[in-house]
Amino acid sequence: MAAASTPESPWPVRVVAGKIGEWIARLGEVWVDGQVAQLTRRPGMPTQFLTLRDPDANISLSVTSPRGVLPDDVAEGARILVRARPDFWLERGTLSLRALEIRQVGLGELLAQLERLRKLLASEGLFARERKRPLPFLPRTVGLITGRASAAERDVVENARRRLPGARFRIENVATQGPSAVPEIVAALQRLDADPEVDVVVIARGGGSVEDLLPFSNETLVRAVAGARTPVVSAIGHESDVPLLDHVADLAASTPTDAAKRIVPDLGEEQEQIAQLRRRARDCVHRRLDREAELMAGLPERMRRVVHARLSGEGEQVEQQRDRARRRLTALLDAARSEIDHVRARVRTLSPQATLERGYAVVQLADGSVVRDPRDATGRLRVRVALGEFEARVSD
Repeated sequence: MAAASTPESPWPVRVVAGKIGEWIARLGEVWVDGQVAQLTRRPGMPTQFLTLRDPDANISLSVTSPRGVLPDDVAEGARILVRARPDFWLERGTLSLRALEIRQVGLGELLAQLERLRKLLASEGLFARERKRPLPFLPRTVGLITGRASAAERDVVENARRRLPGARFRIENVATQGPSAVPEIVAALQRLDADPEVDVVVIARGGGSVEDLLPFSNETLVRAVAGARTPVVSAIGHESDVPLLDHVADLAASTPTDAAKRIVPDLGEEQEQIAQLRRRARDCVHRRLDREAELMAGLPERMRRVVHARLSGEGEQVEQQRDRARRRLTALLDAARSEIDHVRARVRTLSPQATLERGYAVVQLADGSVVRDPRDATGRLRVRVALGEFEARVSD
């Protein structure tokens, strides 16, 4: 066993590389599931090279395949199973897989894998109806994720603008098949979802084989759509194509053309509905006026009798109310008059004039102050009695 590595006794690169190679060699043979991202076949060469990419992550490994191991019908984008042994190249410090057996995943196996994934995602509630959000009636901007210059892009944009001239789009062109499709679609969805002007996102692609439409059943993409803030419309392939994206989207359109009809209102239809509502309202008003005119034709005589009877009855009620009001007012006035007389008597009893009428007098000095002490009475005085006042003088 080699001595431990220390700053004083570091391992040479060859030792580190050898130990890494030993650890990797312990892994032994493994079965690897992946998608062919790049394939190099050269006539006469004993070894073929390919890049195997993870379908759900941006991770890849290099694979070397001796001639005869790689089937001739395998092409870029194909899904394969590889029985391989990991190799670590000491000279270059790189890791690769040496293929011992390669199997192309058949349609049956692909469908079985998709069904297992569908059940898993459904059990998590990602396809639940209560998670579906309604589409806006009149979106400010429609986000569109589709292939560059594709028929799906033309179908969505042209049909939407035919229904609603001036409809605004923000288009993200991405790969819609192959190893780079999923990361590009997910990145485009994140950009559109972050745009506050985008009210709905459409993911559109034309028809294709099951293998061509595999990116739209990818778990990473499905979870990204489930986590989006903006409502998402799936418009993949033809009516018979049902990728997992259809289950998680807020609306699954049968075709890109159908998606265009579902995301914006038809201006002509809306105007026709408004015109119909106007006609119905006008007809309703005319019918009401006709009925009222018929009623008014026989109204004067009926109205005279009704008004006369009503006035007679209400006149009696008015007279009764008047009598009750008169009696009530008389009672209130009598009570108030009695109360005033009582208060007047109390005021008169308590007033200084009543005291004077009992024989008392008020003596004031010239400055108007009241004399309360005989010693204060000097000079001329003013004496007030019940019937008036007079002057007096104090003599020594």
